[in-house]
Amino acid sequence: MSIPLILASKSKPRRDVLYSAGICPTIRVSHVDEPAALAAAAREEGVDVETLTVDKRVLILASAKAHAVYQAYRHVADAAAAATGERVIAYPLQSAQLARETERDDSADGTVSVDDVPGAVAAAGTPDMGKSAAGDDANATTRDFSGVDVPTVAEPISNVVAMQPGLTRAEVGPLIVGCDSMFLFDGECYGKPHSVDVARERLKAMRGRTGELWTGHCLIDFASGRAVRGTSYAKIHFCDYSDLDIERYLATGEPLEVAGSFTLEGFGGAFIDSIEGDPHGIIGISLPLLRRLTGELGVEWTDLWNVDRGELFPSDKADPRGLTPPKENVHQPGDGWIDCACGRRHWGTNGASGVLLARRDAAGNVTDVVMQHRAAWSAEGGTWGIPGGATADGESPIEGALRESYEEANITPEDIEVVGSYREDHGTWAYTTVFAFEKPGHTVTPRANDDESMKIEWIPIDEVPNRKLLTAMKTDWPRFRARLDAIAVDHRGE
Repeated sequence: MSIPLILASKSKPRRDVLYSAGICPTIRVSHVDEPAALAAAAREEGVDVETLTVDKRVLILASAKAHAVYQAYRHVADAAAAATGERVIAYPLQSAQLARETERDDSADGTVSVDDVPGAVAAAGTPDMGKSAAGDDANATTRDFSGVDVPTVAEPISNVVAMQPGLTRAEVGPLIVGCDSMFLFDGECYGKPHSVDVARERLKAMRGRTGELWTGHCLIDFASGRAVRGTSYAKIHFCDYSDLDIERYLATGEPLEVAGSFTLEGFGGAFIDSIEGDPHGIIGISLPLLRRLTGELGVEWTDLWNVDRGELFPSDKADPRGLTPPKENVHQPGDGWIDCACGRRHWGTNGASGVLLARRDAAGNVTDVVMQHRAAWSAEGGTWGIPGGATADGESPIEGALRESYEEANITPEDIEVVGSYREDHGTWAYTTVFAFEKPGHTVTPRANDDESMKIEWIPIDEVPNRKLLTAMKTDWPRFRARLDAIAVDHRGE
């Protein structure tokens, strides 16, 4: 398996450069306060921010972004490593009840209907994409196994953490890369203009002249904590474009959120006459420099490849009904649909997982849980479930649940403790529900961090069954509620 690369940026140009080079990165935005990071670095050196050279500035910000994401993954790995309790594994497709009903139907007319037997496998071994408990949608992503006696096994969750591949056991990687770009023109550092007026003023000053684009890179190996840094540089010679060109370029919106108010790979590329230096650095990430930094960490560049030659850019997360997410929604390694033996189609090529976070009162009783009101464009959109998603390459289901629940719902892993899990295993695909409590003295403030939720809320535990629940959650909720209460009893006084 390839070594995962985590890009500490939501920049589409950077993502596209990597993808074209055979790497589909995991996207994790750093949320670094850039002015504060520069000010802190300047104080350490005993100088003013204005005296920091452009090459220092981009390295400071690239490092701040990479280390912020490294720390976020450190919190995930530490929370997963400290997990306690039991992992219960359910095998609904191995149910003796389903086998008997399948045999009965098979002997009756030689055919099997997965609609008559929830979770059964078609006789020919091909999933029957028929109706489901979610309605007439032939591609609903969950099945209703209520009324089925599902075989289960249990084991200490610590055994799983010690044995499963993931962040806590990786000997190398994932690699985390942070980048920052600035444009140096007439001795002044230009970042993103953000406004039309600022961009117009800059573009008028730049026409027919030459500027310098600097891009800092910081690469961290998560397993070892080692960090390496470097800067790419290029001179850009602009043509003598007209005022009309400027106004039409501004109307595209492109120059407002890019360093220097121009792009090489977009509308602005036609106004660049020539380049001296690294062209990829101008787009925001230098492939030659990143390759050299990867080598300094003892990793082969080709070990990062996880995209087949000729594969198109990753599609969006549209579900089989044709509903599409906002264009800003990002494809991640591990995203994709799986045709399952249960007769349904599931999200996550490595499986999926989520966090069921509970809050307890002073007596130790569970009072509330965090629930996600799913975006309308998602599978079974408009229902309530728990925050989670596809497990990314290189992480365990628990780590994936912790990462996803932060990205979607602001459930901070350093403020919770994992106290058990439930894995519904279909053979080719599985979903892991991670049970967690707020740590004593800690508070989680959930909110919708991305576009995959309409709402994220603490819901009183007695009100959960009154919500319109995701099919799987509706099926599992009675046992989940009972298990949370039982775990709370075991942890009373902690």
